[in-house]
This record gives sequence, structure tokens and C-alpha cells, in this order.
Amino acid sequence: MALSDRLELVNPSEIRKLFDLAQGIEGVISLGIGEPDFDTPAHIKEYAKEALDRGLTHYSPNSGIPELREAVAEKLKKHNKINADPKTQIMITVGTNQQILMGLSTFLKDNEEVLIPSPMFVSYAPAVILAGGKPIEVPTYEENEFRLSVDELKKYITPRTRALIINSPNNPTGAVLTKKDLEEIADFAVEHDLIILSDEVYEYFVYDGVKNYSMASLNGMFERTITMNGFSKTFAMTGWRLGFVAAPEWIIEKMIRFQMYNATCPVTFIQYAAAKALRDERSWEAIEEMRREYERRRNLVWKRLNEMGLPTVKPKGAFYIFPRIKDTGLSSKEFSELMIKEAKVVLVPGSAFGQAGEGYIRISYATAYEKLEEAMDRIEKVLKDKELV
Repeated sequence: MALSDRLELVNPSEIRKLFDLAQGIEGVISLGIGEPDFDTPAHIKEYAKEALDRGLTHYSPNSGIPELREAVAEKLKKHNKINADPKTQIMITVGTNQQILMGLSTFLKDNEEVLIPSPMFVSYAPAVILAGGKPIEVPTYEENEFRLSVDELKKYITPRTRALIINSPNNPTGAVLTKKDLEEIADFAVEHDLIILSDEVYEYFVYDGVKNYSMASLNGMFERTITMNGFSKTFAMTGWRLGFVAAPEWIIEKMIRFQMYNATCPVTFIQYAAAKALRDERSWEAIEEMRREYERRRNLVWKRLNEMGLPTVKPKGAFYIFPRIKDTGLSSKEFSELMIKEAKVVLVPGSAFGQAGEGYIRISYATAYEKLEEAMDRIEKVLKDKELV
């Protein structure tokens, strides 16, 4: 099937449709977009200016500048217990989203299946389709805090299964896989000879003393894991579009080829700023400040949602919360549209994140505490006025 045909199978994001609906409504509070409301730390911006002043405005190697790959290797070893060669097993990309399609394209054959825990990030299934594969949703459940279980994976494995995508901390549920979860998933992957794409972009935003673990750090798993990460969430650099990936040499070599004929390379002066940022203690202090504030916001939203009659699992990570709205009698899309029109609050229907997301909505608490308080008040008022709870 030609790429043009596959594009016909990929629909626009439901999230964007909601944002379009909200346009022009005065006084809207958006809890829809997954973007830090914090500004990029000042010292990182200064590093970018320094790079411009030094004339770093030319092409970089397709795999990224050596300084950044080396800094990423240091970070992976120190924080993730992943040993990756910066010359052959690490590359820099234009954001993290790009890595999903590029990574899948290095090994996936036509109509091979990729298991994806659902609810899932909106880019996963389209990337599988564009790479020529077939996305298979594996449901996760509120009763298990939306954590993926091997028992559920076993129900969906077939001879055509080639890969598994995991995302911890998770978008949209905030679930964090335990080390035991990862070990069981790793054994499953080895048994069925699967490649794992591990999306770890929210790795530093975990709460209640929870620790995040990397799949590639487990014994023998580096050779079958594509570790996807970036700077957008960690350093509040969404608009800078910079990511990094660690994987076996044969995968990186093919991903570099893809990037060579696609984006050529990420922006050079931004790469310089990121390399300096990774080695600057102020960056990690900024992350911890953001993490503490996200936890404070999470506690507020979780408490208010449960009090107003929307049962909600307390998320262990990321900056999303996934309340159940089944008891209101509305679909997730109907609920979201009602809240835009009546409460002037943008929420994302759970159905945008796969079949297992129906009956829930996603709220991003990456916005100011005071706005979250106001949004909760508005939602609660509509629920009471419409007698939905």
C-alpha cells in the first residue's frame, strides 16, 4: 500500500477538533493541551543565544552534534542505568513524536501487528499505520490504575505480532509501571521476540515517592528496546522541537537514514543549548520545582473531581488525570462538548485515546493553580445544574 493510501486511513486528532470548537468562546479555560505552562528556564534560553552568537547556524550531522549525544549518554547512564554508545546508539531528533514512525519503520513489515496499551497517546496508532503495520489495542483498566498487565497482553498476541509500545508515565492516564510490571513485560517480549518502543518523555514527573524505571535498563533488554525521550516536557521546551533516542546500532543507523531524507538534522543552536542544559545543575533544580508544582495541582484536581462525584484514580505521574464520567449518562465526547459550551472548560474525551478511553475524560493540570480551581468550580456547577451526578 502506498503512503498516500495509508494517509487516508489516518484521521485528524479529536483533540484538535475540540480546540477548534473552543475557538472564539470568550473566557475559556483549557485543560486540554499537554503542554507545560512553565517557560523554558532562562539559562537554557541564554545558551541558545550564546550558540547563535557563536554562529552555530549551519547543518549538524544527521545524528546530531557529538556534544549533545555525549551529554545524553551521560544522562542515560546516571539517571536511567542505560549504557549507550553516543557514537552509534544515540541520535537526536526533531522532537519525540518523530521517533515513533522512524523507529517502527526500521523493522516493521506490511501488516505486522503492534500491541498498544489503551487508553493511548494519540500518535501511536497512526504511526503504526503509516509504517505499514496494524495497531492492536490492549485495554488497561481503572481497577489496576490503568497499568498494563501481561495477562491482558496474552489475549492479543498472534503470530503477526512484532512490537509493543509502552508509555510510562502514561499519557492520558498518569499511570506509572512498576519495576515488577516492566520485568513481566520484558519476559513476555523475550518469549515472543518483540521489539519494545518505550516512550519516557514524562520520566521526571512522578509523585508520592514513586520511582520511574527504564525498560532498556533491565538485563538484556537494551538490544530489543527503542528508548524514546526528549526535552519538550522535561525542560518545558515544547516549541524547541528536540528529542533523543537510544537503541541498538542497527536501528539507529536506519533511523539516521530516515532523518537524512526527511528533516536532515535538528536545529543546531538548539542542540547546543540542550547539551549545555543537561550538564547544568540549574536545569535539574527547575525540573524539581515543576514536579512539586504539578504534584500540588494534581492533589487539588483529584480531590475536587472525587468530591463532585466523578470517580478518579490518583495518577502517579505525568500531568494528566483521567476521571470516569460513565455515570453521567453521557459519552465522553458529549461530556466534553457540554463542558465547552456550558462551563467554558476544554476537556478531552477519553475516546480520543482509543476504545478503552470511552467513559472517561482527560484533564491536563499543566496550567495555573488558580485556573484549575476556577475550572473545577465551573465543572461542578454544570454537573449540579444538569443533575448529572
